[in-house]
Amino acid sequence: MTTRRQMLARSTQVAAMLATLGLLPELAQAQAAGFNVAAFDAKNMADLMKALGGSAPTESKDVTITGPDIAENGAVVPVGASTALPGVKRILLLVEKNPSMLSAMFDVTDAVDANFSTRVKMGQSSNVFAVAMMADGRSLYASKEIKVTLGGCGG
Repeated sequence: MTTRRQMLARSTQVAAMLATLGLLPELAQAQAAGFNVAAFDAKNMADLMKALGGSAPTESKDVTITGPDIAENGAVVPVGASTALPGVKRILLLVEKNPSMLSAMFDVTDAVDANFSTRVKMGQSSNVFAVAMMADGRSLYASKEIKVTLGGCGG
């Protein structure tokens, strides 16, 4: 039976061999290609839309947002965004009072239904926005206030 110590020794030997052959990556990439740092660093809606190249959003009943009225744990708040409008190229989920306003960004094509659900982290009670960026340059949004009883950002 192979002991843990022997297995670690073999793993070290294999890693050293791969490194000498140049088969190990030199530096792991922390960001995907096309990652928009300015968008995730934006603190307000105007800066975010500028970073994404969109116009100022207008409220619309064609965009819907789902989420609980009261979230018991801010670390995992289920939210969803959807629209049936044609020509949607991107759906954004924004949490107004988070340190980084942009929580999620989904690219939409004709092959994808513009209906997304995810979980976001919220540090405190806040307005949550679903923004649909259209192919013609318009931006439409819907908002919902979600109250958080236990903060998820270290609270």
